[in-house]
Amino acid sequence: MSSRRSTLPRRSRRALALGVVVPLALGLAVAAAPPAAAVPAGFADTVAIGGLTSPTAAAFAPDGRVFIAEKSGLVKVFDSLADPTPTVFADLRTPTQDFWDRGLLGLAIDPGFPARPYVYVSYTLDAEPGGTAPRWGDTCPTPPGATDQGCVVTGRVSQLTMGPAGTAVSEKPLVTGWCQQFPSHSIGSLAFGPDGALYAGGGDGASFNFADYGQVGNPCADPPSPAGTNLSPPSAEGGALRSQSPRRAAGQPVLLNGTILRIDPDTGAGLPGNPFAGSADANARRIIAYGARNQFRFGFRPGTSELWAGDVGWNTWEEINRVANVGDAVAENFGWPCFEGTARQAGYDGANLDRCESLYSAGGQTAPYYAYNHNAKVVASDPCPTGGSSISGIAFEAGSNYPAEYAGALFFADSSRGCIWAMQASGGQPSPSRLVPFVTGANVPVQVLTGPGGDLFYVALGAGELRRVSYPGGTNRPPVAAATATPSSGPAPLTVQFDGTGSADPDAGDTLSYAWDLDADGAYDDSAAPRPTWTYGTAAAVDAGLRVTDSHGATATTTVRVTIGNPAGLDPVPVIDTPDAALTWSVGQTVPFAGRAIDAQDGQLPPSALSWRLAIRHCAANGTCHTHNVQDFPGVASGSFVAPDHEYPSYLQLTLTATDSTGRTGTKTIDLQPKTVALNFTSSPSQAMLTVGGTQQRTPFSRTVIAGSTNSISANSPQNLPPLNLKYAFTSWAHGGARTQNVVAPPAGATYQANFRLCWLLQPC
Repeated sequence: MSSRRSTLPRRSRRALALGVVVPLALGLAVAAAPPAAAVPAGFADTVAIGGLTSPTAAAFAPDGRVFIAEKSGLVKVFDSLADPTPTVFADLRTPTQDFWDRGLLGLAIDPGFPARPYVYVSYTLDAEPGGTAPRWGDTCPTPPGATDQGCVVTGRVSQLTMGPAGTAVSEKPLVTGWCQQFPSHSIGSLAFGPDGALYAGGGDGASFNFADYGQVGNPCADPPSPAGTNLSPPSAEGGALRSQSPRRAAGQPVLLNGTILRIDPDTGAGLPGNPFAGSADANARRIIAYGARNQFRFGFRPGTSELWAGDVGWNTWEEINRVANVGDAVAENFGWPCFEGTARQAGYDGANLDRCESLYSAGGQTAPYYAYNHNAKVVASDPCPTGGSSISGIAFEAGSNYPAEYAGALFFADSSRGCIWAMQASGGQPSPSRLVPFVTGANVPVQVLTGPGGDLFYVALGAGELRRVSYPGGTNRPPVAAATATPSSGPAPLTVQFDGTGSADPDAGDTLSYAWDLDADGAYDDSAAPRPTWTYGTAAAVDAGLRVTDSHGATATTTVRVTIGNPAGLDPVPVIDTPDAALTWSVGQTVPFAGRAIDAQDGQLPPSALSWRLAIRHCAANGTCHTHNVQDFPGVASGSFVAPDHEYPSYLQLTLTATDSTGRTGTKTIDLQPKTVALNFTSSPSQAMLTVGGTQQRTPFSRTVIAGSTNSISANSPQNLPPLNLKYAFTSWAHGGARTQNVVAPPAGATYQANFRLCWLLQPC
């Protein structure tokens, strides 16, 4: 999402760029959220830290420092929640691939910090298995194509060492793996357990468009064939089946995809007592649970050895899974891709894959502790949209001043729905029968965590903020911010006296600290004085900001408008010349783009003032949509992109942003709809059950897809057909090919017929 250019506040302090010292080794979904979040009566949702660029994770150090990971590969540190100016703790942008849902996604602080001066990160390593970074940069060219053959990368967990200056001086890779062919379900969460072990998770790295078992080149060299060989059922063990690799035959490699690791935080080795501690495979020795699709976030229930993990589903279910005891000898298998929720996953079940069929017959998968359907409300009365869903945060209440009903509650977030819920406890455990909405209308919450005062914090990726949910109705109430500017207008240069002393706190004895954003760049780093002075040199309209923080960490913000000169046409006006909004596109089509921007003060802006963003709006059948940012094109007036593959309904969104010499911006966005075609499915005889993508249906039926998209199809065999419930076996597709295969949607649509024969005494199934 972010370019290699610095996205730091104007006067941030820089640290060592770690990309030069890294040893040469080796899907976030963004939702359109309401403008303001809502919390229950008595609670307050405020900005704790703002002005961030695509933040993905936060961590509170024992000494009060706050660490923030940004998707591009930057780790920033604030001295405290009241510190308006971050230091760049580490710059990992060179080895990190920031593309689609890939990036720097996990962050943890050593429990012994700062005596043990270690910060831990997990990120998408821009390197193929066994290769060196950077391989692709923050893009994926065509070929191979992000959703075609895939730009293959890996994942890494590293230990960063803090030096005397308070910034990272070295990186020690602990674990490298997680082969990923497609641009989502990458590396994920990091957390320390009560046993002092480091826990890490990651996704399957497989396709989100079709049932993926390694049929597209098998670049991760999964059994039974070498890399470069298209795998086929029933023996295929690639794609999403990497999440079942601990069940592979002895001697076959065990992978980290879809697993939870318990490792030594100094060496990355698996710890004694892990379920596979006696294995000869180093990866197997690290694993304590597996069978997940994209366990993006997890956390421990306080006072226990229970680890609770959210797993992002495919078509139907979001899961909360529970590892009952991370130190026991049981390796929980949560079932993906053979199961989604408690049911068999139709796309993989229909492919008759040996690895799934053996799980169906033997059992042993661990059902979710709780799951919610994509088309259903979590709480019947909540205002959160249904349809698209992405569980994206797990945390427990601990030591807050929240009302008693929240004691021990499990909080979980969904970045697509823009909501956080509380599963309140009953009998000492979170109870699915006691669910209540907690934050609604959040702007892409991608992590929830507890922090100072026991308050719940969440990372709002879409807003570029770390936010805090406090309970002023308890022991502390937030302050009220007030600011004035004298004069508030005049010719340039204009010297303005600001005054924030009108701010107040309703609690006796509380003191206020001040942080000003006087240049309106989003960072409160220009002054900490109650009454600062600032001189503006050029014509502009500036919304200067004030953030006040009380002695308990509660905050409030306000702005005051200052007009310098006569800034007619305040914002630049970008124009997208091509493509035209009427364009319809097919997968794989090269789409050129070009644009310009006019500014009332600067005239026509140069290409360096322009930046483009390509995104996919992924929609549900009910019309709700969320956004996946695909790629940025900074500093260019023109270029091109190759239309990616994605399941329908979805469309592309192209945004041009122009920035003038005063820092003011203007944006123009166009929606680009895909060319769709109908794929018709029939059978002989009729009423056969066929699987398309991840869902099953009886013939005849039709699916609307994007022209050029890749779709997995499978004819279930054997099966009983209505109305007489006789058993039939698959014989052929009218167009040819295997019973389970991928088909590319042609420009004008097509009909696919599956042929079956009756099973009887002389021709059994």
